[in-house]
Amino acid sequence: MTSAQGPLLSRAGYDRASHRRTDADWLAQAWTGSRVLVISPKSATPVEPDAAGVSRLAFRDPSSVDDIAPRRFLGLVGEVPYFTATVERDGDDDWPTLRDLGPTIDDLDAGLLTSAIALEQWHQRHTHCPLCGTPTVESNSGWTRTCPADGSEHYPRTDPAVIMLIHDGADLALLGRGVQWGAGRFSTLAGFVEPGESLEAAVAREVFEEVGIVVRDVRYVASQPWPFPASLMLGFSARLDGDPTIDLDPVEMAEAGWFTRAEVEQAAEWVDTGTEPDPDVRIQGVSPKLSISRYLIDLWLAGELPA
Repeated sequence: MTSAQGPLLSRAGYDRASHRRTDADWLAQAWTGSRVLVISPKSATPVEPDAAGVSRLAFRDPSSVDDIAPRRFLGLVGEVPYFTATVERDGDDDWPTLRDLGPTIDDLDAGLLTSAIALEQWHQRHTHCPLCGTPTVESNSGWTRTCPADGSEHYPRTDPAVIMLIHDGADLALLGRGVQWGAGRFSTLAGFVEPGESLEAAVAREVFEEVGIVVRDVRYVASQPWPFPASLMLGFSARLDGDPTIDLDPVEMAEAGWFTRAEVEQAAEWVDTGTEPDPDVRIQGVSPKLSISRYLIDLWLAGELPA
């Protein structure tokens, strides 16, 4: 089943309250009554079980967070402020990552953690002014970095990437396996948007480059942030236009193929249930539900993908 709300990481409904990011007095007061999401430099986070035994984010009291830890204001849930702080892991505690938690956390937790990770990844990768090379400092409650030498402000960057489910208009979908993936695991095709390129053109180009297939009827479906480290995945569907013969780019792809709904549905069930797949079947797994790739696949399986 699919969700009308869209992909998992796109469904958080908290108020970012961006107008508060420059209000030092308000932020100082808000911190004292906030809930703090701590993450490690590797974007892992502590969790705790709820009443049903499901892992939930373990928000901390601000008094338990070291004063030297970077504080970043995420937003408001009702009247409650939420911050994130980057800290070293406690001893040998094995904190999970967003990938580990997957769809087990709720929409709000997923949204807060996604934003926290995206900010941390950006700060780690943008420590110096691109204009003069001076080390920059955090400002605007973690949402900008400022150069103390020339006063320039620098904002988080998001890289647009298209991800698309290609189908033949009937019972076949085109899925591929990247060279870094294990045998039997397939996903939708994807790639980054180039400068000066439209999203629709990027879909057509990436598909042709990776598998030699021409497509038409490119249609936008949904988007999802993907903070590994800074992507915004823009989901599309497109239909085969002409010859279905695959001409694989061996640098990008290990293999690709056209698969029936029954084959894809079986692979999805194996992933969701943790069942050992049939080793004699070519497609043994698809993306987990955390990914927009799986959202597109589920829409197609349900007959809800734009034609």
